[in-house]
Amino acid sequence: MNNWNQTMLTTNEYIAKVMENETFTIDKQVGGTHYTKKSIQPWDYIYENNLCYFTGNAVKYLSRWKDKGGVEDLKKAIHYIEKLIELEEGK
Repeated sequence: MNNWNQTMLTTNEYIAKVMENETFTIDKQVGGTHYTKKSIQPWDYIYENNLCYFTGNAVKYLSRWKDKGGVEDLKKAIHYIEKLIELEEGK
């Protein structure tokens, strides 16, 4: 028989336990360092400004183009902006 009831943590206990071993997303980046150098993380800017998917991706590519993808990232940003224009004009 499982004794899971006996090992349940309160919410605060669980949070404290997680925080002991937590590596925050701001402290790591998967696949390079092109965002960790930024004073404001693109995803924080995107989230705080409630940007839509297309605008957020344009911001992401415009933020990193010098540090990662070069002109290709600029083209990706344009691609998302063009799609956004297409959607907005179709309203």
